[in-house]
Amino acid sequence: MYTRAQSSAEYQDRLVEQFAPLVKRIAYHLLGRLPSSVQVEDLMQAGMIGLLEASKKFDHGKGASFETYAGIRIRGAMLDEVRKGDWAPRSVHRNTRMVSDAVRAVEGRLGRDAKDHEIAAELNMSLDDYYSILNDTSGSKLFSFEDLLESGGEADAHADHEPYGGLQDERFRSALVQAIDGLPERERLLLSLYYDEELNLKEIGAVLGVSESRVSQLHSQCAARLRARLADWRND
Repeated sequence: MYTRAQSSAEYQDRLVEQFAPLVKRIAYHLLGRLPSSVQVEDLMQAGMIGLLEASKKFDHGKGASFETYAGIRIRGAMLDEVRKGDWAPRSVHRNTRMVSDAVRAVEGRLGRDAKDHEIAAELNMSLDDYYSILNDTSGSKLFSFEDLLESGGEADAHADHEPYGGLQDERFRSALVQAIDGLPERERLLLSLYYDEELNLKEIGAVLGVSESRVSQLHSQCAARLRARLADWRND
């Protein structure tokens, strides 16, 4: 005769077996948005741990489906694994903050969207040098923005346990939506094509009529603009 603990363990094993393909699907989906140094095997290993944790902690009474809940936990585990690797050199982190600070200074002074040449001037560098920085930080920006979006879902999963944290997350997501709505039209379109339509950079370039490299630059600049506009909120 099975004990309750045995039945629960068997049920968890069935969930893990049934949703293992979800780990692979999410891993390959994220891989295209992460630096080339990230290996899909590492993502899948971390994702399986996330799936196992989900099978143990899932509560049917909360309303969400297991697949939705597991997807959040799997993505979170994969992104945590990438964070641990700290693949970006210090110069990338430093330049990321530098560009965001410059965008914030220009837009605060002019009261409108900062243009490329204005940001470059604020940084006391040529436009070509500014574009070079955007290219260097493009991988970091792609990951950071993706991480920003994913973190909202993780917070939602625990909102019932941490009401204040859930409320803060709702406020931040509302601030993020407003910040995105206030982006220049081309940057809003780029984000929509990349995150909603899931086009790659080459495909987006074809839509926008620019090179793949320019799309990467635009994405980096867009992420810097969002960070600049959310700086006050995040520092509160």
